[in-house]
Amino acid sequence: MFNLILANQTDISIYGFYGWWQLTVCLFAFVALMSIWYHIGKNQKDYGPVWLALSVLCWACSGLVEILMLHQDETGLPLKEGLRSVFSLLNSLFILMALPWFKYLPKPFAPLIKSKFWSYIIGIPFAFALLPTLLKMVLRSTPSTINELDVYYALLTLLFLGFVLWESFIKRRLPLLGWLSLLTILVTLVAQVYKFMGNSINLLLFSAIFKTSLIMLFFALALSWVKELTETIIPQPHQLKLTFGKKRKSKGKNIYEVALLGFPGDAERTVQLTQALYKLFKTFADRKMHSEGGWLEIKPKNFDTSKNYDINDHNELKRLVEALLDGLFGKKNWTKDMHYTPLKNTLFEMSENRERKIRLLLPKENIYIENE
Repeated sequence: MFNLILANQTDISIYGFYGWWQLTVCLFAFVALMSIWYHIGKNQKDYGPVWLALSVLCWACSGLVEILMLHQDETGLPLKEGLRSVFSLLNSLFILMALPWFKYLPKPFAPLIKSKFWSYIIGIPFAFALLPTLLKMVLRSTPSTINELDVYYALLTLLFLGFVLWESFIKRRLPLLGWLSLLTILVTLVAQVYKFMGNSINLLLFSAIFKTSLIMLFFALALSWVKELTETIIPQPHQLKLTFGKKRKSKGKNIYEVALLGFPGDAERTVQLTQALYKLFKTFADRKMHSEGGWLEIKPKNFDTSKNYDINDHNELKRLVEALLDGLFGKKNWTKDMHYTPLKNTLFEMSENRERKIRLLLPKENIYIENE
């Protein structure tokens, strides 16, 4: 009898410690994630961190339930398990609500997550899981059967979350965090399996591990987002330096490269261009360095056939800027407002008299030509 009482007291102590840990750590994480959003994401109109913060708040509420119902007898267990299951369902729902705000989404799931039907895709299963859970809680069903549906909904969440976290970290050139995210998803899956096995102590252990890991991944994701924002800032013309270089491969084929120095976060970024685009870009540089004014003229629609023009049409400039952005940030990993327009305004200026003339805006001392 004494050993049984001692075992019960030990279990209560473990559950009490776990409840206070979950409440304090998750509440702190919620406030921290909301602070990051308030200072940065609010101006960007990005509400992804808000949904992730709310998902962590659900864990804090679950910890509060653990504390308040710590000494419940068996008659109170269905209510306790039911409330925990409800907060688990809300946690999964808020994570799924955050996914459309992620900048990088895996190709197989991107159209689905970005579609207008996403709220129905995640909302209908949530309703079908929530209502039976509430019914089981009211009817005082066996505690082990109450959390079945929230486990299935969590598996759906983990499927999407794993792919999205992997894609986000890989596209931001953070492969180690990508592998850590997959490891965390695996540990979380193990924790969900333990819900069916009824091993409460192991369940607490794995729950503490995966919740801590996911919270740290959410912060890593937020910091990688901040890192990307700082590294994609387009420098001013006087801050940017260009180095043109042509290399010859062993098979005799030339590689045309332009090195750009002045972006925050990296010492130098090298972009490979096609021969035609390299020639056009180098023409801008030559004209800036060796002729007065440095202007190039764009061919008009009704052009004079007896005159040669430097640029055939505006699409040539568009292709050049897009090729530079693809090399700097990854193919199509840039936006028109944040990247295309600022880079174009940094590199080029049009004549004030709208004479279809354009030139390189960088100071000529910031331009270098090698191996020509």
